[in-house]
Amino acid sequence: MRQVTITSRNARFQQWQALLGNRSKRQRSGEFLVQGVRPITLAVEHGWVLRALIHPTTGIRSRWASQLLDEIQAERVAMAPELLRELSEKTEGVPELLAVVEIAPDHLDRIPAAAQQLVVVFDRPTSPGNIGTLVRSADAFGAHGFVVTGHAADIYDPKAVRASTGSLFAVPTVRAEGPRDVLDWIRSGSAQVVGTDESATVDVDRHDLTGPTVLVVGNETTGMSNTWHDACDATIRIPIAGAASSLNAAAAGTAVLYEAARQRRSERR
Repeated sequence: MRQVTITSRNARFQQWQALLGNRSKRQRSGEFLVQGVRPITLAVEHGWVLRALIHPTTGIRSRWASQLLDEIQAERVAMAPELLRELSEKTEGVPELLAVVEIAPDHLDRIPAAAQQLVVVFDRPTSPGNIGTLVRSADAFGAHGFVVTGHAADIYDPKAVRASTGSLFAVPTVRAEGPRDVLDWIRSGSAQVVGTDESATVDVDRHDLTGPTVLVVGNETTGMSNTWHDACDATIRIPIAGAASSLNAAAAGTAVLYEAARQRRSERR
């Protein structure tokens, strides 16, 4: 395993720094940055490819960091602490490890088949934080896969990765250019397509979500595209009260995922 040391803002450092804010460079290089014990641990547990592990040139390592550096087949990079802090976008402290992780292929067949399959489609989201939050909810409530469609924020944006708290590595998450390929994949199975729409007439707890289901959550401002709206077998709404006019897209998706999990638990009793 190759070991290198970086103590200046050389070309390698600048290459990784560009991954933080440049989607095109993430895509061209096929990699993104991950920090944190839980996210890196889940990436390893779920078989993601780690290309490099970056650690500070000084300091005492935890047992977790030492074990990863000993066992994972990835390039070892010792980096000056001030540079590592900059690369991690931390204002205080220096991370023990920063992982350079290979981007997974955008293949829908990464999503496993299941008798009660539950898949979330997020249509044209603009906020990477909302993507990460909804991926985390999908993981928490038993979804088998997550798809982002259309012109959207990047699932590998650092804000999305952080907001998912590692769930990005546990739930197969795929990007699709538009609805058509996803709809062809859905039609090859038996899943119902259920969209969230504040103008729908059916409350979420009145619709059966126990069978194979693709849940479509629309763009934060405009909702679902016409193509997704037309493809839905049903549209549902979340009844709300108070002064709020609507729910954040990730919050709405989370509420429906909870209801799906509740119904499925009740059915098993």
